[in-house]
Amino acid sequence: MQHRRKFMREAKKGYIEVAFNGSLSGIPLDAQFRLPAKGVTAIFGPPGCGKTTLARCIAGVQCLPNGFCAIDGEIWQDETTFRPPLLRRAAYVFQLPILPSHLSVRRTLLYNASSEPTLIDFDGVVELFALAPLLERSLSHLSAAERQRLALGSALMGQPRLLLMDDPLIVLDRSAKCEILPFLERMRETLPLPMIYISNDIADIERFADHLVMMKDGVVISAGPLNHVQSDPLLARRGEAAVCLDAVVGGYDGRYGLIMLRLKTARLLIPGVPLRPGSQLRLRIAAGDVSIASEPPRASSILNVIPARIKASLPYDEAQVTLVLALETGCSGVPLLARITRRSFDALQLSNGADVFAEVARAVPLGTAERLLARSPTSA
Repeated sequence: MQHRRKFMREAKKGYIEVAFNGSLSGIPLDAQFRLPAKGVTAIFGPPGCGKTTLARCIAGVQCLPNGFCAIDGEIWQDETTFRPPLLRRAAYVFQLPILPSHLSVRRTLLYNASSEPTLIDFDGVVELFALAPLLERSLSHLSAAERQRLALGSALMGQPRLLLMDDPLIVLDRSAKCEILPFLERMRETLPLPMIYISNDIADIERFADHLVMMKDGVVISAGPLNHVQSDPLLARRGEAAVCLDAVVGGYDGRYGLIMLRLKTARLLIPGVPLRPGSQLRLRIAAGDVSIASEPPRASSILNVIPARIKASLPYDEAQVTLVLALETGCSGVPLLARITRRSFDALQLSNGADVFAEVARAVPLGTAERLLARSPTSA
């Protein structure tokens, strides 16, 4: 995890590198991070914290002098260079899609098409966003979710090096959001394209982001893998604190209806239908669903009991404390949060660095499990 850590201004292959410091239109910005140029990097913070300003600087729409931006080893801005937006090949999808209203869906896609489809071609975009039934429709006959699917597909037709999405779900109602989210997940899973997703809704971010950049008052205050930033005190102290973990489906216990999951060296069992072995399932584990034992329980209804080490203890209120854990007792183990009473903390004589057992009472799968369904159950 990164807390405004300084790094050399060099274009490193495989990374998104950003360093902007100054003020634009009276909005201060102190943003610096280096994260892998793969998957989805979410920028999270309250409205007005500078998320969109940062994204516009990355896209080259706004210029902050002496800034630095490099994508996958390619410098877009430094002391001597400033690539205009067209030369950056950064596609920008807005909250309200900007689309040519007089064209059909097909002609809109072809209007933005690159002559060399290196990332995805027309047929691939149509399949990815299920646009085949809509191709001959005019934009005036599309729903809000269909317009957003078209905007995403149109952006990909330009074969971008980076996709920036500025809170594309904020104007959608709940049913429309549920309709569009699976397409975002599918895009993340199938395309080798780094994406930056801006949002002030942590629930959307938890569902499909890989990395998280936290902003406050124009400053990047933390950046790193999603679950590591979630275990940062800035988020861990929240009432709805949780950690999202990507587990691998290992099998199915048909007798009891339990999915068997692997989480590095740990094993988890959760209720559910059979899923395809080897597929990845994201779990959300809330701090309130994890309890602590100082010794292995001899008999318990909780199926998932995992060795862990206490990395930090954070006061929550007068009666409770939040524990930041590393599973499997490793210093760099999988992070987890637990919220317990102060009385239990004192009674168990817990302290930072203590080895304990995390009892996970509930782990909630995120995303659309339909794409992971096995054809037939595999009994354990």
